[in-house]
Amino acid sequence: MKNTTYKVKKSDDLLKQAKEVIPGGIFGHYKYAVRDTGPKFFSRSEGAYFWDIDDNKYIDLMCAYGPSILGYKHPEVEEAANSQDSEGNTVSLASPVMVDLASSLVDLVDAADWALFGKNGGDSTSLAVMVARQATGKEKIIKIKDGYHGVAPWMQGKDRPGVIASDDTHVITINWNDLASLENILIEKSSEIACFISSPYDHPTSRDNVLPEEGYWQGVSNLCKKYNVIVIIDDVRAGFRINLSGSNVAYGFTPDLICFGKAIANGHPLSALVGTNAMKDAAEEVYFTGTQFFSASPMAAAIATLKELKKIDAANRMTDFGERLNKSLVLVAKENGYDLVASGVPAMPYYRLDNVDTRTHFKWIDECVRRGVYMLGYHNHFISTCHSDEDLEAICNIARQSFEALKENTL
Repeated sequence: MKNTTYKVKKSDDLLKQAKEVIPGGIFGHYKYAVRDTGPKFFSRSEGAYFWDIDDNKYIDLMCAYGPSILGYKHPEVEEAANSQDSEGNTVSLASPVMVDLASSLVDLVDAADWALFGKNGGDSTSLAVMVARQATGKEKIIKIKDGYHGVAPWMQGKDRPGVIASDDTHVITINWNDLASLENILIEKSSEIACFISSPYDHPTSRDNVLPEEGYWQGVSNLCKKYNVIVIIDDVRAGFRINLSGSNVAYGFTPDLICFGKAIANGHPLSALVGTNAMKDAAEEVYFTGTQFFSASPMAAAIATLKELKKIDAANRMTDFGERLNKSLVLVAKENGYDLVASGVPAMPYYRLDNVDTRTHFKWIDECVRRGVYMLGYHNHFISTCHSDEDLEAICNIARQSFEALKENTL
C-alpha cells in the first residue's frame, strides 16, 4: 500500500539551499511542520487545495493555519484587494477603507463598539493587554496553561530561547475550566491583576482540545467583573468559525476585548482588536503601531471577506462539514481497528489516534500527506467554506488507504 509515486525531491533540495541563507531553512511555526518525507514549499494554491514544488496536489486541512477561511484566491476577496492596491496601499495617510472596515466589525461582532488594526494576531493580543493595563492601572495577566497568544516574551515563558526570567514576571497561569483557582487568585491578588486572557475554548498543541464546561464563561465573567479584571478573548484562531458575531456568543457571555486575526482577511495580513465602549478611552490613550498597520489593501480584503462570510452563513457551513468529516473519519478508523479521537469544535478539529504510541499516530498522518491530504499530527486542523462533499469523500478514502498502509507496516 505504500505510495511509491510520491516524491518531494525538489522540496528537499530547496530546503538544503534555504539552510544556507535562512537559520533552520524554515523558521517559526512552519518549521515544526517539516517532516522528512513531506513537502516543504508550495508552488500554487486555489480553493481548498495547494500544490508543492514537486507538483503534488493536497486537499488542505490546515488552511495556512487558519487564514484561508473562504479558500485560496477567493475571487471577490482578491478583486477587492487588487482594486484598492491600484489606488494605493501603504500611503502617508490612512485610507477611508479603514473606517469602513471598523464599521463592518462593529456591525458584525456582538461585543464590538470600536476596532483597531495590526498585522498578526500577536499584535492584537499584546495591544489588548496594554489596553487592559491602562484601563485598570494594574499589571498582572492571568492566562491558561499552554494557552497560546503570540510570540511576545511575556507569553512564551522563561524556558524558551531568548526569553529571560523577568519577561513573564507578571503572568499567572491556571488550568482550563478551573473556576476555583481563578477565584482564589482573584481573592488574593485582585489589586494587581489587570486581565484574564484566554481562547474561547482550550486548543493547545499535542493534546485533545477541550470545550468550556457549562457555566464556565459566565463564572469567569462574574468573577472578573467583581474584581475589576478585564476579560480578553483571543479569537485569533477560532474567530468566525464558531459564530460570526464572535465565539463568545456561542458560549453566552460578553468579554471586554476580542482579538481577531488569521481568517479576518482570508490570508491577507491583518489583525484587529475590538472592544466595548468602556474600553474605548484606554484604547485611545495606548500607543501601539507599526509601519504596515495602515495598509489599505488587506483592509479591503477583510471587508469583502466579512461580507462573504455573512452571505453564505459560513460558520454553520463549516460546522456542518466538520461534523460530517469527524464522524466519517472516526468510522473509517474503527473499520480498520483504530480509535480516532476528534476533539475541539467541528470547524477546527484536533485528531489523535488513541491506544497507540505517538509514533504510530504520526505515521498515519504521514501516510495521509503522501496520498494528498495535508494534515499535521500535533495541531488542530481548519475547515474552509471551499471544502466540498467530493473532498470529504476523497479525504475518507485516503484515510482508509493510510490505515491499511499502517497495518501493513506493523505486520
